[in-house]
Amino acid sequence: MRGVRHAWRDEVTPAAGACVMATGIISVGLHLTGHEVLSKLFLVLAALLWLLLAADFVGLLVRDRARWTAAAITPPALTAVAATTVLGTRLSLLDWQGAALALLLVAALVWPVLLLAVVRHWRRRGMPGGVFLVCVATQGLAVLAATLCLAGEGDWLGDAALACFVLGLLLYGEALLRFDLRQVWRGAGDQWVAGGALAISALAGSKLMAVPRYEGLRAVTYVLLGLALAWYAALAVAEAAAVRLRYDVRRWATVFPLGMTAVAALSAGAVADVPGLRLLGRVLLWVAVAVWGLVWVGVVWPRGGAPDPASGPSGG
Repeated sequence: MRGVRHAWRDEVTPAAGACVMATGIISVGLHLTGHEVLSKLFLVLAALLWLLLAADFVGLLVRDRARWTAAAITPPALTAVAATTVLGTRLSLLDWQGAALALLLVAALVWPVLLLAVVRHWRRRGMPGGVFLVCVATQGLAVLAATLCLAGEGDWLGDAALACFVLGLLLYGEALLRFDLRQVWRGAGDQWVAGGALAISALAGSKLMAVPRYEGLRAVTYVLLGLALAWYAALAVAEAAAVRLRYDVRRWATVFPLGMTAVAALSAGAVADVPGLRLLGRVLLWVAVAVWGLVWVGVVWPRGGAPDPASGPSGG
């Protein structure tokens, strides 16, 4: 157990927020497929990890402002927002609306600070997959706000979700212009966020579809889900063609898109009553669970030797 604690302590970087995102979205997927006990176990783990990372986030701000600022201007810092919204979404599905609203407030307060810091330090081109976290964090707000709207917490939340949904798509376009496509073959894990960002956009669209006045988003949601699945296939082929077995903390940014694509398919299939999408979502969910387990093995497995040349700093 001590070895696990030391291993996890070494992983507490901005990019490690993707671990909370991955664990939380798998919890959502397990809930949607009726595996409630397993879903709650994943939820408890996601909540504990969120508390650990939140404490580290605040502690670093207090004791080392310069290091906190250096981390805050990199795209992986936005995993703090995305992780908070994913956890809030799962709590809302558990009918803990007060806690979910509190997490939405926290995420909404942190989001503009980190988003502006990250965008101001964007490069024009050649960025890794973490650049798409500007879209993921924004769509995370849309998903949580729409979920709370559907839970009866206020129609204004639906309007806020729609605004974040549109802004998230615009940010995706900007990120795509800066993304280094060579990362599809060379990336250490976060290249998958290119597809995961579209998957969470599709999830936000499916949530909004369930709000009567936004039913017109059906076609847009299907297009987004189709593009997310196309990215999924392309990235899977690239992984098979250029196998990268060495562990990297950015592998959590692989698990999250796997789980998010599954949940987007499950959600869209349920709202639109398309059994094929629900079946696809179930299959993809268990793929995500398997990869989640493999990445945890990488966290606790003893590692030594020279670092992987393909892995650099976690920042974008």
